[in-house]
Amino acid sequence: MVTDKQGKEAVSEIERWAKQISMAIDGKVQTSVYYDGDSSTYVLRLAKEIRILLFRLSEAQVQTPERKDECEKILKGKIKNISN
Repeated sequence: MVTDKQGKEAVSEIERWAKQISMAIDGKVQTSVYYDGDSSTYVLRLAKEIRILLFRLSEAQVQTPERKDECEKILKGKIKNISN
């Protein structure tokens, strides 16, 4: 589980988690998160130099303990994509 909070209350925890992972892989990747209430998803924004990558994680993904590894794998893959 990335966080047990919901909605906007979870954004800071998800962002902190995502920044830790991105710093470990590539310290030049800037990471931010916002909550999209219309789709009940968290939008993660990765930026490096002129490249920007946006992707979403659902509330179910970040709040289910068994899916934390899945979320981490997705995030790491996206970081590697933007870093290359």
